[in-house]
Amino acid sequence: MSGFVGVVVSDQNLQSQFTQVELRGLHSNFVSARNESEKVTLDNLPPVMCKLKALKDILTEDDISRILNESSSDMTEEIDFESFLRAYLDLQKRATAKLGNTKLKGSSSFLKARTTTIRHNISESEKTSYVAHINNFLREDNFLKDYLPIDPSTNALFDLAKDGVLLCKLINVAVTGTIDERAINTKKVLNPWERNENHTLCLNSAKAIGCTVVNIGTQDLVEARPHLVVGLISQIIKIQLLADLNLKRTPQLMELVEDSKDVEELIGLAPEKVLLKWMNFHLKKAGYKKTVNNFSSDLKDGEAYAHLLNTLAPEHGTSTTLDTKDPTERANLIIQQAEKLDCKRYVTPQDIVEGSANLNLAFVAQIFQHRNGLSVDTKKISFAEMMEDDAETSREERCFRLWINSLGIDTYINNLFDNVRTGWVLLEVLDKIAPGSVNWKQATKPPIKMPFRKVENCNQVIRIGKELNFSLVNVAGNDIVQGNKKLILAFLWQLMRFTMLQLLKNLRFHAQGKEITDADILNWANRKVKSAGRKSQMESFKDKSLSNGMFFLELLSAVEPRVVNWSVVTKGETDEDKKLNATYIISVARKLGCSIFLLPEDIIEVNSKMILTLTASIMYWSLQHKADTPDTIPEEDNENAAYDESPAAPTDEYPAAAAGGDNASS
Repeated sequence: MSGFVGVVVSDQNLQSQFTQVELRGLHSNFVSARNESEKVTLDNLPPVMCKLKALKDILTEDDISRILNESSSDMTEEIDFESFLRAYLDLQKRATAKLGNTKLKGSSSFLKARTTTIRHNISESEKTSYVAHINNFLREDNFLKDYLPIDPSTNALFDLAKDGVLLCKLINVAVTGTIDERAINTKKVLNPWERNENHTLCLNSAKAIGCTVVNIGTQDLVEARPHLVVGLISQIIKIQLLADLNLKRTPQLMELVEDSKDVEELIGLAPEKVLLKWMNFHLKKAGYKKTVNNFSSDLKDGEAYAHLLNTLAPEHGTSTTLDTKDPTERANLIIQQAEKLDCKRYVTPQDIVEGSANLNLAFVAQIFQHRNGLSVDTKKISFAEMMEDDAETSREERCFRLWINSLGIDTYINNLFDNVRTGWVLLEVLDKIAPGSVNWKQATKPPIKMPFRKVENCNQVIRIGKELNFSLVNVAGNDIVQGNKKLILAFLWQLMRFTMLQLLKNLRFHAQGKEITDADILNWANRKVKSAGRKSQMESFKDKSLSNGMFFLELLSAVEPRVVNWSVVTKGETDEDKKLNATYIISVARKLGCSIFLLPEDIIEVNSKMILTLTASIMYWSLQHKADTPDTIPEEDNENAAYDESPAAPTDEYPAAAAGGDNASS
């Protein structure tokens, strides 16, 4: 990151909640709050804070003074910039809660997942709906069946969530196989260490399926803070309910578009937007004149529901629903009609009438799952299947997409290749990992109508990449705009790799100020395993012997002996045993605290890029938590000196753009 000077905060957790753009703006406001003595006190903050965008027109100067008075008895106390940021976050939470109680009553924790983590009020109706979902999908679970069904009128949901088992199980319901259940601590009574492990596994796994957990920590879940638990559960359930809203799972969605240009647009849409498009497609066929643009106000009168159900299930159709004038009675009839399709868990008549966006979304998604009403056009389905990427490209797209979403940038990625083509997302990521690198005055935020503005954004992306020593020979911004998948993946691999190496380099008391290379990571892993008395070694990140998983299990055991339960480990001799070990490795690493996004197939097939990310993540955790001599990276290390292969080096699969520049050399 040399050459780029951003606003640096010593508390990494605090810094992670802001982009560099936000930090620079807030720092300017902090400086403007200085008094005649060049100090900033709590007394100076109200007139400055009330003008900030997130607080303006929501909290008055008096409101802010009162809130600050609650946190300190001395308003003349001098504060530093970090205290200023914490005060701002607290005020932002208060403003969001106030807005939720007034203008945005019933706003969507499904649709605005990042904001739900700072809302302190919860909807009892949503809580009841989520409890019904949990009771239905986990009632047969061997461990949880002793605690289910949960009574939604009590705090039993939060009491049960405190051990972390419930949330881990719910993630597996949403995306089967995400967590190896052998890694979950499921004793009846857990000690604090085991409880924390479960929550660490939960949060890292939630990120790995697409949840945004920037503002949630393990302690929040140990304490089962209601607004955070409900916010996380809502995200997990949303992912489950919308899983089929893509061409890969439901190629019949091709019926919603007319030509190839529309197909590109469909691929880039968020699942909830696809659901709206599907709903409007059927409503238009039913002769309904209005367009449904949201899951709240546009559904309150129930007319759209009545037309949709009559079209999808004519055998249960009735004119009575539309003839009824009372909205609550109509909503009641809608639910009765939907129950005939086995859609009944998520909404009450009151939820429809009040326009509960979360629960309406869940209800519409459930209708889609039971009766999507799309024809089987074999020509269009064949076209959809032709558009699918090969398995490895799909896995890498998934990995980079989830990694970007985990960074907490403003833009949420639904389709990597489509969403990065404007360049804006990549600039946000670069600003996050290389603070101050982006010239925002020369950037254009989407939606972008003029194509050359996209090229300008992407040209800046390439320029910054070259300044970070990425290898980008013959690569131009237009390659990103055109959606060149290999070059996009190559650039993102270098971006992720740069981030990992910088994190390791920043642990200077280990690295002794030297650059970290791929060879350092390899040598550290081999030394660590050897120091634990194990015999496994890896020759490179492409070593085919890694496919059985034994090396990584021994490495994990070496950095934390109690984390691997060897009684459930297989010999890794058959494909099935390799899969079991690989799944267990990923869950154990996440349980330890590693934020990783690879899949078991990446270990089994020895995908060198993903193997490097896994090893580096384990190394980073170990160096953070155990400052012991064996972990220190020496100035010279000739062990494995013959290592000359870098997974970031140019390959036939990824051309020169895949190289890692100076950082790739050892």
